This record gives sequence, structure tokens and C-alpha cells, in this order.
Amino acid sequence: MNRLELKKIQRAKRKLRVKAKIFGTPTRPRLTVYRSNKHLYIQVIDDTKGHTLASVSSLEKEFRDMRNNVSNAEKLGQIIGERTKKLNIHSVVFDRNGYLYHGIVKAVAEGARKAGLEF
Repeated sequence: MNRLELKKIQRAKRKLRVKAKIFGTPTRPRLTVYRSNKHLYIQVIDDTKGHTLASVSSLEKEFRDMRNNVSNAEKLGQIIGERTKKLNIHSVVFDRNGYLYHGIVKAVAEGARKAGLEF
């Protein structure tokens, strides 16, 4: 097994461990982060219905020029915070999706907190 396959398997195990403890409700949905090498995707999900309530991505038209770095991740975190405030959601459960709480993932969380989300 090469290094990349092992890395994928280890992240999947971490993801399952975290997901077993986290569940989004209508009053407190789950804020999840997915990062690829080029883009960043953030969603607020109600797990009882299985619906995405709000989302933001670096693929959206106005954010396409953003690179996948810490400062832009914080901006996207603030934007998802503002979008959830419009939906009258003030508290969420943070799902780091198997990633370490460091760098881009931490910046998304701090940006959402600056926008007024509590978790």
C-alpha cells in the first residue's frame, strides 16, 4: 500500500470516529468542511432530514479567484456565518470531517465565530 492510499484510509477512519459523535439537528445543524488541493467547500446540514441548509464554496462565481489558503478560508467561514444568520441559525456543531483542527479548517471555524456562530 502506498503512502497516499494509507493517508486516505487513515482520514476515513478519523472521519467515522468523529461522525459517530456528531449529529446535526434542525435547531443546531452540523457545519462540515471539505478541502481539496484546489478548493474549499463548507456546508450546514440538518441530519434529521438529510438536507443542506446553507453552503459556500470557492467554486462559486464571486470566489473563483480565491486560492485555497488560510486567509481565504477565514473569509469563506465568515460568509457561511452570515448565510446561516439569515436562516436564523445561531448555533452549529462543527464537523472537521477527519481533518486536523489546524490551518485551513481552524481558519474556517474562526471565521464562522467572527460572524457570530456559536459552537
